[in-house]
Amino acid sequence: MPEPIRGYLAHPSLDGLWEAVRTRLERNSLAITGVLSLVLDETGARRLGGLLGTSTRAGTVRVPLAALDAALRSSSAGCSLITAVTDLTGSALRDRRAERRRRETACAGVWTGLEDALEDAGLAHLAWVPAWREQIRAQGLLTRAGPEAGREAVGAAVRTLAALAPALSASARKPAPTVAMSGLAQLAARATADAHGLDDGRLAGTLVLRAIAAAHALPWPADGAGRRQLWERVGIAADQVSGTALVLGLRPPGDRPWPGMLRARAGMGLVTHLTLSELTSPVSEDPLVASGQIVHVCENPQVLQAAAQLSVPGPLVCTSGMPSSAGWHLLERLHTEGAILRYHGDFDWPGIAIAARILHLARPWRLCAEDYRHALTRLPDTARLPLAGAPAPTPWDPVLADAMHHAGYAVHEETVLPLLLKDLQAGPAAQVA
Repeated sequence: MPEPIRGYLAHPSLDGLWEAVRTRLERNSLAITGVLSLVLDETGARRLGGLLGTSTRAGTVRVPLAALDAALRSSSAGCSLITAVTDLTGSALRDRRAERRRRETACAGVWTGLEDALEDAGLAHLAWVPAWREQIRAQGLLTRAGPEAGREAVGAAVRTLAALAPALSASARKPAPTVAMSGLAQLAARATADAHGLDDGRLAGTLVLRAIAAAHALPWPADGAGRRQLWERVGIAADQVSGTALVLGLRPPGDRPWPGMLRARAGMGLVTHLTLSELTSPVSEDPLVASGQIVHVCENPQVLQAAAQLSVPGPLVCTSGMPSSAGWHLLERLHTEGAILRYHGDFDWPGIAIAARILHLARPWRLCAEDYRHALTRLPDTARLPLAGAPAPTPWDPVLADAMHHAGYAVHEETVLPLLLKDLQAGPAAQVA
């Protein structure tokens, strides 16, 4: 706009008017219609009245946009309201309704792309997919990302889920195929062409983790450790050093340094943390046990700690809840080498779910209905905690699930610690069921 009209209209007393007009036009697809109400001081009212050719008083003022447009066109400004507002506010106006419609159309395209990708990958029929899809929609993950980033993340996520499909659709009684799968970086490189494509904070990784949580009916984890555990659910090691398997009394044969180190620690009664990196290193390629050797496995580190204090002969492995990738690798390796694994865990529904997976490799150790009923008789009233969570089947002893459901109480490992320690002190020859 030419001077002096631009300086007249650009006075600070009219700043609120032009910003309000801009907002109204952008919301209204740039249509110059309707009446705007706003508060102007005396200077602003006088200047607006001068433009409109009306007597305008300070206070709340009603401004018809069409009249304002006509006044600008007939004034020395010689331009439309849209041109004037663009000049006075410093940037072109946006048709926000049209932008929103374009975003919605593009977003719909992303969702259609997700459905097509799931169909093409053979995943659309899986039971967890509807819940996963609704979680993504409720969280607005794809909407916030934008169409281009959303399409890229959806493609990478579905390719990853296709690679993980056996672990996602397998029975919960079977352990995740940790030996067959690789680390997170290797999986990301294959599925996303970027070794960091599934890292924390990347949308594709978040989509995959939410799918794993939905497939296992688990809540979204609150921290990085919980997210690593989700990866481990499907046999993927987020890293090879943070997750460990705890062992006591493991005395592998062989005259190389690593077996010698484990025998030395076992001789000193020390607990050893084994990482996945260590267990898959060439230094540990010798057998861990002789075929037929009994290896007890517990869920709670308190059992391992008490066993170490009593200097039980071992070997004893502790999973610390659901095994990490290192834990699964160790159990599978021991099983493959011919060890007889005997597993005990908590008599609660989460513990039963863990046992159902581990007992694909192991035999139950004081983990049947008779053991549960006997433990209940020794359970103090102060330690009677009600069972919580979703009931789980006990295929190794179907009566156990019925007994737990009927009694309604949890029995944790530390409650039966004396019995477990008695078995462990009896040595490798103990054959307690």
